[in-house]
Amino acid sequence: MQTIQAKEISLVELEMLFQLQRVEDPQFFYEWQGDLPELTEWQRQLLDLIKAGYFNLLKKPPLLEKPINLAVVSPLLFTGQFYLSPFDLRAEKNIEISVEDEDKSVIVKGNLDTLVLKNKLWVMVIESKQAKFSVEAGLPQILAYMLAHPNPNNCCFGMITNGGSFLFVKLLKGETPNYGISDLFGINNQKNNLYDVLKILKHLIELTVSK
Repeated sequence: MQTIQAKEISLVELEMLFQLQRVEDPQFFYEWQGDLPELTEWQRQLLDLIKAGYFNLLKKPPLLEKPINLAVVSPLLFTGQFYLSPFDLRAEKNIEISVEDEDKSVIVKGNLDTLVLKNKLWVMVIESKQAKFSVEAGLPQILAYMLAHPNPNNCCFGMITNGGSFLFVKLLKGETPNYGISDLFGINNQKNNLYDVLKILKHLIELTVSK
């Protein structure tokens, strides 16, 4: 029996253990690209404050995971009203996935930073990394968490952020797990990309809740 921590697993290991495959076709993960909800003026003002707060934290590095959650992720969830019914937000949830073959058994374990639930079903997985790392560095870890989704017939969505950049992920387990990723959204752009991030979050969650 081999145990691997989710934060230490690589994409190569996920591909070998779970036959995970990346889909390059943009139509696979079309949900982030259009038909997004509009934001209120109140939400835009709060997102501008979140952006200003992030740049204020950058003045005194290092900017680690907990400050990112407090300054960026938590206010973002508040602005999207994901703390209200019908959502059920949990933090630090343990997950475990396993695979067996003729030679060995492997268990992947980890803790989700933030998990938004609806009627005990996973709606959104949000994983924040240290600001000095690129968001792509968190891709294997969040995919390991998403592979623990209890319903193989439903797709699930995730978001990785290091506070300054955001990446969305879609996973469809099925017989062979497939995943796709969005473009990268950055706070450093002249336009406040937090507007786009919140629109996508709201849209993905609405899609998942409606199923």
